[in-house]
Amino acid sequence: MADAGAPAVSRHNKPVKNSWWHNNQQSMTPWLFLAPGILFFLFYVIFPIYQSFSLSFYSWDGLGEAEYVGAYNYEELYWDDAFYTSLRNNLIWLVMYLFAIPAGLFIALFLNQTVTGIRLYKSLFFFPFVISQVVVGLVFTWFYDPTFGLLNHILGSVGIPPINVLGDENFVTYGIIVAGLWPQTAYCMILYLTGLNAVDPEQIEAGRLDGAKGLRMLWHIIIPQLRPATFIAFVVTIIGALRSFDLISVMTNGGPYGESRVLSFYMFEVALSEYGFRMGYGASIAVVLFLIMLVFIAYFLWSMYQEEKAR
Repeated sequence: MADAGAPAVSRHNKPVKNSWWHNNQQSMTPWLFLAPGILFFLFYVIFPIYQSFSLSFYSWDGLGEAEYVGAYNYEELYWDDAFYTSLRNNLIWLVMYLFAIPAGLFIALFLNQTVTGIRLYKSLFFFPFVISQVVVGLVFTWFYDPTFGLLNHILGSVGIPPINVLGDENFVTYGIIVAGLWPQTAYCMILYLTGLNAVDPEQIEAGRLDGAKGLRMLWHIIIPQLRPATFIAFVVTIIGALRSFDLISVMTNGGPYGESRVLSFYMFEVALSEYGFRMGYGASIAVVLFLIMLVFIAYFLWSMYQEEKAR
């Protein structure tokens, strides 16, 4: 009589595995590891996006009962001059912020060399990335100050009269963007330094044998291998440009005359500041900002897909 506790055996006296349970266990294991991240993503990203879309069709002060108003908030946006000022500034941020990508690449190429004191140079270029945006804003506020700022001391030494960068509506947006480019360039530099560690030395050696050097080596051999780092740099830079808020809040608070506003700051003003409490209107601005961001990221994803397909 067979022992009841013994494992089942085949006619070849080999243990029979429960293949169904074994296969399902293998297929379920990755999902179990991914489950916490997926739940956090759904709860803290997807659900708030859905709430913003839904709230944009209501008029709500954050306390009372929400009133459904349909597309009225979007219609009001269409006639709102402050919205167009914020949108224009966001586009300026977007264009100028892209300079951080080539700047970060060339700094990374410099720091990837073996020269004396390279660790000190790396620390100096890495420093802006680790400090707070609030500190960056304060440093550049002092730098631009029209009475004791270093900028006007430099301009005065070459005979140029003082400029009130943060008080002039023609310069204020560009001044804040320059402040934002400082840490953003450092972030792109870190991405490219990581990417340069993965560059295939055999391809570089083959390029040297074929006579490639300098810009030809960079354009045809190194940059194609940095596509993943470039894509991440583009996405992060675009998101950083479109959600710029902290520097504006610290340096100008939207002034002068609202000329330094961007969409994220204007959203805060109308929804959460003492002048606002219009949650539905703020949500409609957030939806527009999200759609702009989505279009740019989708465009770069499509461009990369077409490049890979062509290869």
